Amino acid sequence: MTVFLPAGWPAADHLIIPYAASRSPALREPLGRLELPHLQALLHALTRVQTDVDDEHQPSLNMPHERALARALHWDAHAACPWAALTPETTCNSDFIPDIDRTVPQAFFSPCHWQIGIGQVVMLNPSSLNLSDSESQALLAAMQPFFIEDGLSVRYLAPTLWHVQGEMLRDLACASLDRVVGMDVNPWLPKTDAAKALRRLQSEMQMLLYNHPVNDARSGQGQLTVNSFWVHGAGVLTHMPAAPAPHMTTALREAALREDTQAWLKAWHETDATLCADLRQRMSSRPVTLTLCSEHAAHTYQIQAASPLKQLWQRAQRLLQPVSVQTALQAL
Repeated sequence: MTVFLPAGWPAADHLIIPYAASRSPALREPLGRLELPHLQALLHALTRVQTDVDDEHQPSLNMPHERALARALHWDAHAACPWAALTPETTCNSDFIPDIDRTVPQAFFSPCHWQIGIGQVVMLNPSSLNLSDSESQALLAAMQPFFIEDGLSVRYLAPTLWHVQGEMLRDLACASLDRVVGMDVNPWLPKTDAAKALRRLQSEMQMLLYNHPVNDARSGQGQLTVNSFWVHGAGVLTHMPAAPAPHMTTALREAALREDTQAWLKAWHETDATLCADLRQRMSSRPVTLTLCSEHAAHTYQIQAASPLKQLWQRAQRLLQPVSVQTALQAL
C-alpha cells in the first residue's frame, strides 16, 4: 500500500513497522543475528497492549499494518479504506491533482502482471516489473480513452501507481495491494454488482495490453509484461484524519516480499538506527506507541498507565524477564 500523509504534519509519536517479521524461513532463520539496540530499549520500556491477528477463515481486506494505521486514523480497520483520497492534499506535490472532487470516489490503479497457472491467477509484486516512467505513461495513454469513456479521470503518479476518480469506484470493497501480492487474485476480486463495470473494464484492458508495443518490447527483452491492473485504496474521504498521523515506514517491505535475507537485515539495522532511535528519544519526554507487524499479525506497545506500585512491579518483571528483540519478532 502506498499512503501519502501530509507534509509538515507534526512528527509522529506512533511508529508502525510493517514486515518487521515473517513466517518465511528466509526471514525467520536470521532473527537470531539481528542486533537492534534501539528497538531493544523500546521493548524494555514498553508493554504490549494490543494484538491483532488475521482471521484465517475470513481474512481482512487490509494487512495488519494497514489495519493499525486505519485504527490510528479512527477508520474501520477491516473495511476498504480510502487511502487514495488522501493523496491530493497530502502528497508533497499537490499540483499532481489540482481538480480533485471530494464528493467523487478515489482509488489507485497499479499496473501489474497476473501469472496464469493451473486453477489460479497469481498477481506478482508490481515492483518486480521494474517498469519505467516512459513505459507506464505509454500504457496509460493507450488506456485513457477507455477510462474516459467510463467516466474515470486517471492521472500518473509513479510507474506502478496511478490515481483515479470516478463514480465507477463507488461502493467498491477492494483488497489492498499488499494483501494480494503473491496470491491468487480470484478470491480478492470484488464480486458485488457495483464491481461489474470494473471487471468488464479490466477484461477490456487485458485484451488491449496483450499486443501493446510496450509489452512486445518487454517480451523481446525477456521481461514480464503488464497484463492487468489492481484497484486499491478506493473510497470517499468524508473528513481528513486528525494530526499527528502515525509514521508507517516502507523500509522493510520490498526486501521482505522478495525474501531477500541480506537486504531485509540491512533495512532493519537502518530502521533501528533512525526511526527506532528517534522514537526512543521521544519516549524520554512523552508517551509513544510502537506497532510491529508481520504478514499475519500486529502487536502494539505503549507505556501502560498504572499506579506507582504497579509500575514498580512491571519494571521489576521486565528486569527479571526482559523481552528480547528475537522474542518479540518471533511472536508475530
